[in-house]
Amino acid sequence: MSKYRIAVLPGDGVGLDVVEAALTALHKLELEAKYIYGDIGWQFWRREGNALPDRTIRLLKETDCCLFGAITSKPKEDAAKELAPALQGQGLSYFSPIVRLRQEFDLYTNLRPCKAYPGNPLNYRDDIDLVIFRENTEGLYAGVEWHPLPEEVRRAFDLHPKMKAFRETPSAEIAVSTRIMTKKGCRRIVQAAFDYARRQKRRSVTIVEKPNVLRETGGLMLGVARDIASKFPDVEFKEANVDAMCMWLVKNPQDYDVLVAENLFGDIISDLAAQLVGGLGFASSGNIGSSYAIFEPTHGSAPKYTGMDKVNPLATFLAAVQMLDWLGETSKARALEGAVAAVIKEGKVRTYDMGGKSKTSEMAAAVAHKL
Repeated sequence: MSKYRIAVLPGDGVGLDVVEAALTALHKLELEAKYIYGDIGWQFWRREGNALPDRTIRLLKETDCCLFGAITSKPKEDAAKELAPALQGQGLSYFSPIVRLRQEFDLYTNLRPCKAYPGNPLNYRDDIDLVIFRENTEGLYAGVEWHPLPEEVRRAFDLHPKMKAFRETPSAEIAVSTRIMTKKGCRRIVQAAFDYARRQKRRSVTIVEKPNVLRETGGLMLGVARDIASKFPDVEFKEANVDAMCMWLVKNPQDYDVLVAENLFGDIISDLAAQLVGGLGFASSGNIGSSYAIFEPTHGSAPKYTGMDKVNPLATFLAAVQMLDWLGETSKARALEGAVAAVIKEGKVRTYDMGGKSKTSEMAAAVAHKL
């Protein structure tokens, strides 16, 4: 009997290629796992009007964790146009499946390591080793939005003095996205960042916010961070505005260690930091809750490369490293990360983004061979 039940959601586009590549290494590691494939992605939106079918939610609830690939996402209007004719005009609205999964399973921590592996020609610097903790369920990505603005919401908003600038604007011409943050949400993501810093003997935690402008939500996050930081005298605490952080990450990335931010700001600085260590082909993500986790590369589905065996699968390998660590299989995690590092350093196998001509499957075989 297998030790683990792992859900596998390749998705669509290049998600199919990179997930199969990562499974090559997991099989070589002889992880005692049963891999159970599930349905997710654009084809299910078009055929069923649901990119994340209920059967897939049930599958995940019967597994220990999930390895996720990539899915195509499009704006609401474009998505509606691609529905099967029988589903047109039924009021179906596209919503990101990965965002729904994060909220459905309360995967409040988005863990984004950004590490420069020696020998990578795309490294901005070779001494970068950042870890970003992004709050994963709240903030501007909570999905509480309106357009046009409902009159009952408009009446509530009109009570705020700042709304006087919009008094003459018709509700039909107003779109609103809310930034909802709770003390609980702020506390648990900052706590996770500090716990990680102490456990991994990291030197500092930096809170990335904008409290001088977003006074209420940013102020809540900063206040919670200061309170938690006071309980970790062994970890240096820093504060940074998100716009300045983007500049400093380019100027002095080696000065930072663990960063923690709300959902949107965490998303922005994660992609910036990923580019410093080679781009999205090297950027993995762990969506982690109290009892479940989903691991994925952070790149999109790149439909134009579907089935071409072309893209860099290393982000998915590094997502598998995170998955192994989360499962407690630390020796296998170090073995897989070591194999990835060895292939990068050797430089004989490089995909197109690294300036080479190797295929996805060739990169997978090279990593598996190092194991």
